[in-house]
Amino acid sequence: MHRRHFLFDSAVGLGSIALTSLLARDEAHAGVLAARKPHLAAKAKRCIFLLMEGGPSHIDTIDPKPKLAQLHMTKFQKERTKFEANMNTGERYYVRSPFEFQRAGRMGIEINKLFEQFSTVVDDVCFYRGLRAESVNHPTALYHLNTGTQFGGDPAVGAWMSYGLGTENENLPAFVVLPDVAYPQGGAANWSNGYLPAHYQGTPLRPEGTPILDMTPPPGVTKERQRANLDLLTSLNKVHQARHKEHAELAARIESYELAFRMQAEMPQVVDLSKESKQTLEMYGIGGPDKEADAYGRRCLLARRLVEAGVRFVQVICMGWDSHDYIDKAHGARIRAIDKPLAALLKDLKRTGLLDETLVVCAGEFGRSPDNGIRRGGQAWGRDHNANAMACWLAGGGVKAGHIIGSTDETGGAAVEAVHPLKDFHVTLLHLLGLDDNKLRFLHAGREKQLSQTGGELIKELLA
Repeated sequence: MHRRHFLFDSAVGLGSIALTSLLARDEAHAGVLAARKPHLAAKAKRCIFLLMEGGPSHIDTIDPKPKLAQLHMTKFQKERTKFEANMNTGERYYVRSPFEFQRAGRMGIEINKLFEQFSTVVDDVCFYRGLRAESVNHPTALYHLNTGTQFGGDPAVGAWMSYGLGTENENLPAFVVLPDVAYPQGGAANWSNGYLPAHYQGTPLRPEGTPILDMTPPPGVTKERQRANLDLLTSLNKVHQARHKEHAELAARIESYELAFRMQAEMPQVVDLSKESKQTLEMYGIGGPDKEADAYGRRCLLARRLVEAGVRFVQVICMGWDSHDYIDKAHGARIRAIDKPLAALLKDLKRTGLLDETLVVCAGEFGRSPDNGIRRGGQAWGRDHNANAMACWLAGGGVKAGHIIGSTDETGGAAVEAVHPLKDFHVTLLHLLGLDDNKLRFLHAGREKQLSQTGGELIKELLA
């Protein structure tokens, strides 16, 4: 090797080492989840994602279809397509909605009449009726909605947002999940960090009792003693980490201990709902006779307190929307449980000035069909899974308020106007938070990966 070549190669090598050292020092100083600048100027700084697990019926909630009253119990043959479940083929019957609808807001938007409180905030909401999914199987459809792929194992939307923006409060997790009494189908993979570093995974809080265990030190253990113990543990872990540099999750484990220590100083105040006024608790349905409304109201109020404290992404889960039979009873109970909490959340965010900077999204994994098979003598109809049409709504954070975007056909079987796949929906959510899906990438398995998988189109009609 010539001397000149040796010096050139050495300089490149030493430069890389120096750069790595500087980057590591900056990361250690700023924190791996430190706030980062968005790619684009955006109103929204944080997101609350209201996941309605089970596939709510758009036809019976926010997209009424009078035509079904004329076609009720009309029999027809249905062939299987890519978007149909096995239960959706063969001899079928159109079924009307058992619910009454009302017009609300300045635009006279039609929604289920059971939405007594939610109907008062529709002027702050953008209803989108043009969305389509690609799966009618609950776990794969949930993975697709939450992670951009049907297979599981990829980063969740909240993980991507945390990766792109960091957190506004390093004493709290960037991505928090508020589950129902049971996890949704597919489990914790719905809020996984996937191939992103483990720092970006969602942190689920307990749905009942104390949201987080061990938030305070044991009796007799001072903060100073805790800090000394943690410093010793960190030094031992870093020795182990140095020997196993190929295991990136070790850094996340060390950081998780540090985050847990910091959370003890701030999280107890955040999750303490007793700090709220009696009027606020009642507004969310907390303490009322409906226990399901009480439970969901607590999660919605906690979501508001978490984003107020600087958490970047909060997912609130509501189970029980898979109504194949007795949809009037099943969906009716769900609507009554979420009505007050949803209205209270939007009113509360608006009252505190957070709505402009907080994107609120409400969606299930797919919609439901306008038809069903005969069940229980035809007196207990419900609806089957339908990926061709899945209405959702958004509010705050740069969304066009008080509008209906897109439409489904006269029976609600398929989206026909402003039609977009889920990847476009994901691209739009990132855009509203100031993130460009084509720039928000991570090198994994030899290629750059992104939430949309292959890129997508912005749904411009949703933007204010």
